[in-house]
Amino acid sequence: MGEEKEVQAILGKEEAIVVPSAKKATKEELYNVLKLVAPGTSLRSALDSIMKTGKGALIVIENDSVIPLLDGGFRVNCRFTPQRLVELSKMDGAIIISRDLKRLLDANVLLTPDSKIPTNETGTRHKAAERTAKQTGCVTIAVSERRHEITLFYKNVRYVIKDTGELLRKANEQMQLLEKHRELFDFFLEKLNRAELKNSVNFGHAIHVIQKGRIIEKIARDLRKYIIELGNEGILLRTRLKEITMNVEKETDLVIKDYSKIGLAKSKKLLGNLSYDELLDIENIKKVLACEGSGKGEVVKGWRLLSKTSLQEQEIAALIKEFGGLGKILYSDIGLYKNLLGEDKSLLLKEEIEKIKGN
Repeated sequence: MGEEKEVQAILGKEEAIVVPSAKKATKEELYNVLKLVAPGTSLRSALDSIMKTGKGALIVIENDSVIPLLDGGFRVNCRFTPQRLVELSKMDGAIIISRDLKRLLDANVLLTPDSKIPTNETGTRHKAAERTAKQTGCVTIAVSERRHEITLFYKNVRYVIKDTGELLRKANEQMQLLEKHRELFDFFLEKLNRAELKNSVNFGHAIHVIQKGRIIEKIARDLRKYIIELGNEGILLRTRLKEITMNVEKETDLVIKDYSKIGLAKSKKLLGNLSYDELLDIENIKKVLACEGSGKGEVVKGWRLLSKTSLQEQEIAALIKEFGGLGKILYSDIGLYKNLLGEDKSLLLKEEIEKIKGN
């Protein structure tokens, strides 16, 4: 069930049809398959040209398992070019391409997958493509002249390839949404910084940081899929995505580590199960942190702010255990650090703490 959810998370509920009996596709495999048909590739150029001519096609990228399913046709065995693929598509049968996409192997081939394999498709071409992909785990592509669309099948996944213009529009919309959430993430993070430096616990700011951080991660995951599909057209978007998401996951994890009463690992797992709509409800995040009844007398552990110093993780853990929380660590005399850190490290820590306070 976990793998099925993972596939649907990548392709979207309306786009991915997951069949439990089929071989499962991993996220990495799907990303690599989408790269094969990204704009700018020779294969995508050929597919677009086939659609523009108003023709249909059934294309199979060879693997070892698909060979026994091939019947009839004729051997081509020539170098792959988009123009040659377009010409071969004028025949009714399947076209077989080498696994490295460098050669056109066979044309006008009849595919003979097991007819008992379930399929949701109606057309002969699409049925053969889906069953072949499920039975052999290969990539098959069906170009529909009637529906004027390109459908990719891989293992248990069915995916309709979108027009480049539509992809760019959706990607830019997601990017604008991501930028807004990043602004809010930074806003609440700054508020949390000020509260913690005053030794004041503020669950409200912490919860908003976690909420925005998780939403950013969800949007970014969808954007990465669009960017992979866009190929060369998505280079600028890829750079912008890296800039916007920089340090978000790290900061979010450290806030969870500071405020969760059940630990980082368990809270992250519970957060990962929340849908976009569920994340918008603050009460759900409180439950994930197990801090519904928290109030006065609570102490910030200090993992996030102390991680901005040169201290190692085990040294931060030792300080938190010794002092009980961030407040005492920030405002204690330097001499109290020496037993744990030594004189040189204590002096450096004090300087770094003063710098954090100054910022």
